[in-house]
Amino acid sequence: MIEKHLITGLILAGGQGTRMGRVNKGLQILDGKPMVQHVLERLNDQVGTMLINANQDLARYAEFGVTVCQDITEGFPGPLAGIEAGLRQCDTPFLLSAPCDSPFLPLDLVQRLSDDLLRKQADIAIATTTEQKHGTTYCQRHPVFALMNVSVANQLSQFIVGGGRKVDLWLDQCKTVEVAFPDSHHFLNVNTLHELQQFST
Repeated sequence: MIEKHLITGLILAGGQGTRMGRVNKGLQILDGKPMVQHVLERLNDQVGTMLINANQDLARYAEFGVTVCQDITEGFPGPLAGIEAGLRQCDTPFLLSAPCDSPFLPLDLVQRLSDDLLRKQADIAIATTTEQKHGTTYCQRHPVFALMNVSVANQLSQFIVGGGRKVDLWLDQCKTVEVAFPDSHHFLNVNTLHELQQFST
C-alpha cells in the first residue's frame, strides 16, 4: 500500500450541477451537513492532504480548511479539467480523485486502489463494481474514483488541449488498472434534489 502522506486527495466540485437545478452540489445538505463534508470526512484518514476543485463559491469551499483549486481550462469542460487542476496543485507523487456528490465512498478506497496500482505497475487505478440490469451482469467503471501517479499530468493536459473531454477515453490511453469493489452503494451519486431527499436518513 502507498503510504498516505504520499497521496493528495482531490474532491471534484467544479461542475455546474445542471441535474440538480444548477446548484453547487457539494454544498447541498445531506443529513445535516454539506455533501462535500461527508466526502472530506471519509477521505481524511486515507490521504495525507486534501484539495477541493471548485469554480464557484470558492470562499465557501475554503471554509472547510482545504486548499481550493480552480480549473485551468476555462468553460466547465468536465471532471478531467478538475483532475488536471489537482495534478498541477498537488505536491505529492500521487493524487486520488473523488466526486463531491458521492458521500458514501469506501473507507478502504485508497488501500484497494494503491495495492493494485503498485502490483500492476500502472499509472492509474480506478474503481469498478459488478452490476446487473435486465438479467445481464456487467462491470461498471467508476472512472473519477481514481488513484494516479502525477506523471500523467502532461499527457492529460495535452488530451484536454486536443479537445478530449471523456474520462474513459483518456483512461484508455493510459496504463490503467481496474479494481473491483464489492458494494456498489459506496459509489452512489446524488445527482438530483429527489435523490438528496431519498438518501437522507
